[in-house]
Amino acid sequence: MIRRSLARVRPALFGVGIIAALLPAVAWTQADYPNRQSRIVIPFGPSGGNDITARILATKLGEAYGQPVIVENRPGASGAIAADAVMKAAPDGYTILMGPSGVMSANPAINPKLAYQPLRDFIPVTMVGSFPLVLVVNANLPVKTVQDLVTHAKAKPNEVNYASTSALFQLTSEMFNQRTGVKFQHIPYKSSADCVNAVLAGDVTMFFSDPPPATAHIKSGRLRALAVAGNQRHPSWPDVPTLAEAGVADMAFAVWMGLFLPAATPPAIAQRLQSEIAKILQQPDVQQRMTGLGIDPSGMPGEAFRKIVEADIARWSAVAKAGNIKAE
Repeated sequence: MIRRSLARVRPALFGVGIIAALLPAVAWTQADYPNRQSRIVIPFGPSGGNDITARILATKLGEAYGQPVIVENRPGASGAIAADAVMKAAPDGYTILMGPSGVMSANPAINPKLAYQPLRDFIPVTMVGSFPLVLVVNANLPVKTVQDLVTHAKAKPNEVNYASTSALFQLTSEMFNQRTGVKFQHIPYKSSADCVNAVLAGDVTMFFSDPPPATAHIKSGRLRALAVAGNQRHPSWPDVPTLAEAGVADMAFAVWMGLFLPAATPPAIAQRLQSEIAKILQQPDVQQRMTGLGIDPSGMPGEAFRKIVEADIARWSAVAKAGNIKAE
């Protein structure tokens, strides 16, 4: 009887021994992180705000890690190609997604069949930075304020339109339609720079722009900034009112960019990345370069960032439902 009991116990003890033997190896792997090249995957092409910011971070993170960090541009499908690639990557901390709010909160709002789900398939590691969208029109358009624009749109309902480059910009403009009772028509473009150029050429009436492609044209006087979609005025344009100040209620939000890792990544690795990025974002030269792009550095930790992502998905889903907006 005793021999049979021992016979049953030995395999169990053997299994425990294997697990015990593996535990130090797992711990060593995490403690040794990083020991090779990492990559930050960008959902868009070069030269945009996400790309420029990612390259700033990659250089600094490489210095902190003592290992190279490269930037890989994977544009297409409104950011879904890049998100899908990172979602399927090994959860070892070496493949990082630079996830802008359009890809991680607006896309799920208009596409229930999206291959990835931001809060299921990723760990929100940290918010890198945030910025308001700025409502711009051609300086030759005979409008000086948001209320002028609304009056203009109601007088010429079949002639007004807006530029958009992704779900985020479309949903913002549709929110403006819903809040003001006007109906600007949607005209899609491939990039924010294309949208700005369309406004400059007079091909579209307005665009809710991210700061980098619009700032120089606002300063030169070719574009007129009517309002910012934020909780307060932005230092880049202190004379430009918020939408609330301009008479449009319930349109105060920030657009953000953040770093995400595949969902199964060990928490210790995510914490290491968050800690390093927070320190990098405190460096004066990094802050100067980001604020020069109209981006406010953040460093918000993962759990608080997760709540922002969750709230934004809910906001944009409500706008999409009210406007019957779906992915084409």
